[in-house]
Amino acid sequence: MKIWTIANQKGGVGKTTTVASLAGALAKRGQRVLMIDTDPHASLGYYLGIDSEEVPGSLYDVFLAHKQLTKERVKSHVVSTDVEGIDLLPSTMALATLDRSLGHQGGMGLILQKLLVLVEDDYDVALIDCPPVLGVLMVNALAASQHIIVPVQTEFLAIKGLDRMIKTMILMGRSKKTRYNYTVVPTMYDRRTKAASSALQHLGEKYGDKLWPDVIPVDTKFRDASLAHLPASHYSASSRGAKAYERLLEHLLTGELSHDNLS
Repeated sequence: MKIWTIANQKGGVGKTTTVASLAGALAKRGQRVLMIDTDPHASLGYYLGIDSEEVPGSLYDVFLAHKQLTKERVKSHVVSTDVEGIDLLPSTMALATLDRSLGHQGGMGLILQKLLVLVEDDYDVALIDCPPVLGVLMVNALAASQHIIVPVQTEFLAIKGLDRMIKTMILMGRSKKTRYNYTVVPTMYDRRTKAASSALQHLGEKYGDKLWPDVIPVDTKFRDASLAHLPASHYSASSRGAKAYERLLEHLLTGELSHDNLS
């Protein structure tokens, strides 16, 4: 099972849209996808029409039961979506209390990793949506991940948030004696503006081959898709945004194959 984490320490850069769009593109290829929402705001569930306050269980319940985790217990909190091939382990506002209530306990940074091992035979890809703050939830998401996708809005304030995110990954990697594999993805690109073009140029100069050599454009179809509770690929497959995420998915899959061949 592939495990990809979508993370940035700045909000509003397109993390949830990226998770939903990649999940839709994967599902269209016949892949079984598990989305995990680690953001207490539960935007991913709402995007797909799932109310986090009405689900029978959530990721929070999994964390509470981390010492007695079984596949059956994890699966009992997973909900099906209206999109064939996509399941969701939903979030809830209670996740916001984890750092205070459980963050001090040993082994709390590896719960997602353990969870994913239990269900790895049931899915082809797991996509983890992160909150924009560094805490036990993001630490779990990064520790479990094989590849980190970092969406960044093409404007300079967002790039400052990207710098913090990369520093966080470097520091965590040093503590775990590993190096995180990541891809920076420019989002909300408006080619009509000089600011977006300048920001994109800056990203290329600073991040080089870690930068996806393409962009996710501004596209009103993303908003329409979320209102319809569907990934862009299922709402408007011919839209610029949906096609851009198809290209991103192809890039990520091709990159994984190249990495495997070098290993």
